[in-house]
Amino acid sequence: MSLGAGTVKRAIERELDSMRTLALRDDRAPSYDAIRDAVARMLAHQESEGLVPVLNGTGIVLHTNLGRAPLAPEALAAIAQIAGGYSNLEFDLETGERGSRYTRSRDLIRETTGAEDGLVVNNCAAAMLLILQALATGREVIVARNQLVEIGGGFRLPEVLERSGATLVEVGTTNRVRLSDYEHAVTPRTAMFLRSHGSNYRIEGFVEDVAVDELANLGRRVGVPVIEDLGSGALVDLRGFGLAHERMVPEAIRDGCALVAFSGDKLLGGPQAGIIVGRSALIARLRSDPLLRALRVDKATLAALGATLRLYLSPQSVTRIPIYGMLAATLDELRSRASALLKRIDASLKPRVVEAESYAGGGSLPGTTIPSIALELAPNDLDAFARRARTGTPALVGRTEAARYLIDLRTIPAQSDEDVAAAVERSRTS
Repeated sequence: MSLGAGTVKRAIERELDSMRTLALRDDRAPSYDAIRDAVARMLAHQESEGLVPVLNGTGIVLHTNLGRAPLAPEALAAIAQIAGGYSNLEFDLETGERGSRYTRSRDLIRETTGAEDGLVVNNCAAAMLLILQALATGREVIVARNQLVEIGGGFRLPEVLERSGATLVEVGTTNRVRLSDYEHAVTPRTAMFLRSHGSNYRIEGFVEDVAVDELANLGRRVGVPVIEDLGSGALVDLRGFGLAHERMVPEAIRDGCALVAFSGDKLLGGPQAGIIVGRSALIARLRSDPLLRALRVDKATLAALGATLRLYLSPQSVTRIPIYGMLAATLDELRSRASALLKRIDASLKPRVVEAESYAGGGSLPGTTIPSIALELAPNDLDAFARRARTGTPALVGRTEAARYLIDLRTIPAQSDEDVAAAVERSRTS
């Protein structure tokens, strides 16, 4: 068995001990079938504690709890090719001497972002920590009050600043920030103007903010670089997919940001990584900082990232990246799939094809919904059905609304429809 003979033996022993205790208390021995089924449930639970595939029927494209962006076939093939053997990770094939892993994606990063240089670390939080420690330790970082963010997992910008040894200087108010606020806060100890992406919130109404190009012009005049934590890492205009515009990395570079940090596994659609792009001189300082060794990425990440970035070199290949394939799917396509699945689902579940709303997720496009199509089920015991769906193989995670169970097809690839039908049937009868 995949869990190993020792694990199976221990599960049997634990279950027998439990059954003996119950038998002594109730003066009734359980049946063989009851013991067997209990052991099977215990082993299934242990197996699910490791990583297992999940059918994402939630409609959340970048579902953080489900691993964010699925990788493109090209990225998976690159991992298999590079991670399955030796590579030139830190070896220069031309000179026969030691090379640098940080040059492996540099040209692709330059090409896709328009930046002078780039660097890859293990996530975006690490990217910001490296930037702050290398450039702002013992100095001041000016941040607008409307950008002192906290995102998922308790990541708070003020705490990261404190950990890096930098001093936070807040300017403006929660809803209104002016260029003069930044200008008046500059001192000889100012290391940078720091901007953070409003990834999971919006401030609306009586508001005022500073355009990035205006702040960059001020920075050039007073000798203070603008650093932007862009978060999502969009390299294409989402308006081409019928969505609201999400600020793109090339835009931040054109606006004059000295450094831009963003995630590899959000709207870029690649592996988990933190990518820093910008001015060569500043990237060189980051590359020489001792902290970088603790934040470096492995060969599998670099292989997957490189393969993903190559897909951006041609507009026709962007939808090879799974999240963009999902966003490009039309309602007619989703409805056709849902109708085919409907015919395979038992009438006791009262199945229907319904219109639904998907979400970008991953801190991207807050408040924006994406029209979608879902299968609606009405099992007698909704909680039990959802639990059986989650704990089966493959696991199916949908969403519940009132007494309904929805399987949003936008976030399930068409080739997995057979698995969806099997998961629904299994969850109905288990």
